[in-house]
Amino acid sequence: MPDKQPDRRAKRKLENLREQLKQVQQRLAGAWRQTDDPREITDLERKQAEIEAQIARWKQPSQD
Repeated sequence: MPDKQPDRRAKRKLENLREQLKQVQQRLAGAWRQTDDPREITDLERKQAEIEAQIARWKQPSQD
């Protein structure tokens, strides 16, 4: 059953990344409503893109 271990790890990692993405998207929505610091929007958009890229990498099947 060693094949199941990486699947569980990947599943947990994806769940964590999706939660992070959700939080960043909520913060970004708030930043758009209250634009006190324009850099905050840029930073949050960059963070959102990074998380989305990580999700895409974790979804790719491993090539052993």
